Parts: sequence; structure tokens; C-alpha cells
Amino acid sequence: MHRRPGLSVRLKLALSYAGFLAVAGALLLAVVWMYLLRYVPDNPKGLLRISPNRYLLVHTFAPAAAVAMVFLLVFGLVGGWILAGRMLAPLTRITDAARTAGSGSLSHRIRMKGRQDEFRELSDAFDSMLEQLESHVAEQQRFAANASHELRTPLAISKTLLDVARNDPTRDLGELVERLYTANTRAIDLTEALLLLSRGDRGNFTRESVDLSLIAEEAAETLLPAAEKRRIALDVTGGAARTSGSAELLLRMVTNLVQNAVVHNLPVGGTVTVRTEAEGDTSVLRVENTGRRLPPELVATLTEPFQRGTERIRTDEHAGVGLGLAIVRSVVRAHDGTLDLVPRPAGGLLVTVRLPGTP
Repeated sequence: MHRRPGLSVRLKLALSYAGFLAVAGALLLAVVWMYLLRYVPDNPKGLLRISPNRYLLVHTFAPAAAVAMVFLLVFGLVGGWILAGRMLAPLTRITDAARTAGSGSLSHRIRMKGRQDEFRELSDAFDSMLEQLESHVAEQQRFAANASHELRTPLAISKTLLDVARNDPTRDLGELVERLYTANTRAIDLTEALLLLSRGDRGNFTRESVDLSLIAEEAAETLLPAAEKRRIALDVTGGAARTSGSAELLLRMVTNLVQNAVVHNLPVGGTVTVRTEAEGDTSVLRVENTGRRLPPELVATLTEPFQRGTERIRTDEHAGVGLGLAIVRSVVRAHDGTLDLVPRPAGGLLVTVRLPGTP
């Protein structure tokens, strides 16, 4: 990389070391002059008429002092140059890693060895940043690819239906309109879900005081007909749990959780329990449902966009777009909270959301 004209940090450090040595040498000579030579008589016979005198000492000491000062200066420059190089070597590795990352390669890691000093801490922090950045970029790439695929499906279906209608004018238009309506509705739902997910990731919303218990009751009231249709008992319990955030986003979060609990449940006779409570400075929302047993490896992927386990795919009116729990995770993260998904031993899922509480 081209560097602008000027002294490098290594040269500046070397000059600093040499300068400190020269100053220390000069101070030492000054001390010798102040506390030794000044007490030597300056006359031809010296002290008690015995040589040497100050004149002889100065002329003998001055050349040696000059040689010593030159040696200190050269030694400081050479030694400072070597020491500065060794001190700045870790910084050079970090700089090379930053340039590699800047070129698009995020898989490179410094992994600096040695004692835990400031450079080691900087290296570890840089490696951690690269790891998170690589994971985030990979997630965004997968998300973009999956979103493109999901959006392409309803559009391809619509195009196929229109081609069939154009080639066969006698085809039943009622069936065509119904299928086009279904495909268009899915595309709209997916687009709205993507926009909501993007809004949650940005976190640019107005915060206000929100009671999760009231949000839970509103979401349960909205989804009660769907639960009754499937003969699922929907119960909302607990007390007030206030937090600060967007009421709209939090309502969508709770609605997604309750809808997910209703849809992915037992065929008949299942239960969904929603509980809110305040635990110290934290507001807690728990959504628990019955259902099939879920392997832990599947649960770990449920919050990823467009990730659906085979036993969770549905073909009815609640097929969804695969973004329900991804939106939940995005909203929770935007509100500085945590999201935990734990499979129940008897089947089903326990989802716990913890958000910062407010008085």
C-alpha cells in the first residue's frame, strides 16, 4: 500500500529511543560536572599543589564524554529501530488481516500467540469481529437467496396460469382467478414479512411503554377462532410485564408466537399457554404448546429465515412463508431482549422471550 511521504511510526519510535538515551547521557554528564569537577581547583598546582587540576580533568574527560554521547546516540538509533520493529510486528499482522478482510476475504484469522498483552487483546477482538461479520454476511446471503427463491415461486405460478389461460381461452376463469388470487396473496404476505423483518433489523422505531400482558390478550383474541376451529385450548395467564418498544412490532411478535403454537400443535385436543410476568428488571413472555416431539437440532434452526423442518411444513391455509420465528427473533433483538426455544419432553415447544422491563 502506498504511504504518504513522512516518517514512519517505527522510525519515530527509534528516534524517540535515541533521543531519550542522549538526554539521559547529557544529564549524567551534567551531574558529573556539577558534583565533581566544580570542586577541583582550577590552578596549575591543583589541590594542595598536587596535580591533576580541573583543566587537565576537563580536557581528559571531554573527548571520552563526546565518544560516549555518540555511542549512546548510535546505540539508541539501532537498538530503537530493532525494538520498534519487534514491538510493531503484531500490529503489522493485524494490518495485513484488515487489508485481507477489506478485499472480501472474511475467513482469515490472526490467531496471535504469546502473552496476553494489548496487541493480543486487539488481535482477539479483531478475530471476533471478523467471525461475527462473516456469519452476518453469510446469513444475509442465504436470506437473499431464499427470499429470491420464495418470491420467484408465486410469480412463476402466476405466469404459468396466465400462459395456460392465453393458450386455452375456454378454460374455467373462476378457477384461474382463484389460483391467481392465492399465488398473489402469498407473494404479498411474503413481501410484507420481508419488510417487517427488515424494519426489525434496523431498529428505527419509536419506543413507548408497552404491557406484554395486554399485547398477549389482544393476540390471543385475534387467534381464538383459529384455535377453536382446531379444538385447541388457548389460555392467557400472568400479570403485567411492561417494557419499552414498538407496540406494533411487539404485537406482531406475540401474534407470530401464538399462531405458530396453534398451527404446529396436535391435530385435536392440543393446548397453548401464554404467560406474562415481571422478574426483577426483566419482563418475560412464555408461549408453550403441545405437539409432536421436536429434535434439538431442528429447534436450533427454527429462527433462521425460510427454515422449516419436514414435520412443520403445512399445506393448509396456515402454510406461512417461513419467516414467523425469524421475525420474532428480529423484533426481540431490536428490543435488546433474548429469545429461547426449548423442546418439551412430551412434545411441543416452550418459547421464552425476555425484554428489559420498565417501572
